[in-house]
Amino acid sequence: MSSFRISCLIILDQIKDENKKIYLFLLLVLTASIISAQTINELRAIKATKAAEAADFQSKADAVKGEIAGIDAQITELIGWTISLNGTVDFDFANSNMWQANPNPNAASSSLGLVVMATASKDQAKYFWYNKGIFQKAWQDVDITVPGATEEDDDLFDQGTVDIINISSLAGFKLSPKLALSALGELNTSLGNFLEPGTADFGIGATWLPIKGMALVIHPLNYHMAWSNLGDLQSDRALGAKIRVDCGRNFMVMGKKVGWSTTFTSYQPYSNPEESVTLQEYTWLSALNFEVWRGIGLGIIFGLRQADFETFREGITEEGVVQKFYQVGLNYGF
Repeated sequence: MSSFRISCLIILDQIKDENKKIYLFLLLVLTASIISAQTINELRAIKATKAAEAADFQSKADAVKGEIAGIDAQITELIGWTISLNGTVDFDFANSNMWQANPNPNAASSSLGLVVMATASKDQAKYFWYNKGIFQKAWQDVDITVPGATEEDDDLFDQGTVDIINISSLAGFKLSPKLALSALGELNTSLGNFLEPGTADFGIGATWLPIKGMALVIHPLNYHMAWSNLGDLQSDRALGAKIRVDCGRNFMVMGKKVGWSTTFTSYQPYSNPEESVTLQEYTWLSALNFEVWRGIGLGIIFGLRQADFETFREGITEEGVVQKFYQVGLNYGF
């Protein structure tokens, strides 16, 4: 019991008039309530002040952590290579047995997709060297059976779908912080059908570095080699112009890491024999990754490509066919 309440009780005990004692008791109770309310408000005000101070301290700590991360990044760039590796895995399995609502009541399907994007770069005051690899492989198995069938079915890895290898190495001597003389080597093909089809480029020219994480390559002197799986490609090599754009950014959204990477590469020949399919082509590959928990998240990969020497068959397909694919799955990056 507080000293204020004890004093009130002593005063009440000394008063003989009952009415005065009641009035004084009510007055003392009201006074005690006011004092108690004032004390609570004071404590709340103190709590709010401390909370504001804590938030200010946390904000300053976060700012210092950001500065430390920036300094670490600068140190890494100055002393050596910056390496990144990101991968996406997509798996799907379905099965139906006498499910009559299904157009194929007895059917099973499974698919597996793997994507790896890797970069290794070194950026110095006078030169740079950027290396990038995109590797993608997908398999799909569809089995449509009838009751009592005993035929052996192909397994998952017998039926490949998307298959991509894109490897590039770009080196440059800087004329200024944003412009450099450069040389590029690039290979674009697949694992399962290596160089059937496929292309290889070797060229020189200039590279523009407008912002961090982006490189625009313009090589007017480029030697291009192409291999087709059609068996009738005659002009399998030519001199032309090469354009390539690489861009990658990592940023935070609601405290979660989001990574974005895109590569656009194209080739334009200076001449092409009339009897041959054109070697003009372009490819656009992009990836978007959303972190959900401890580096694990959702990955989205999509790509576009147009290359007549890969798709044109006289009397069967037309020129200008655009190849497309996309893949969604679990992602892990570091």
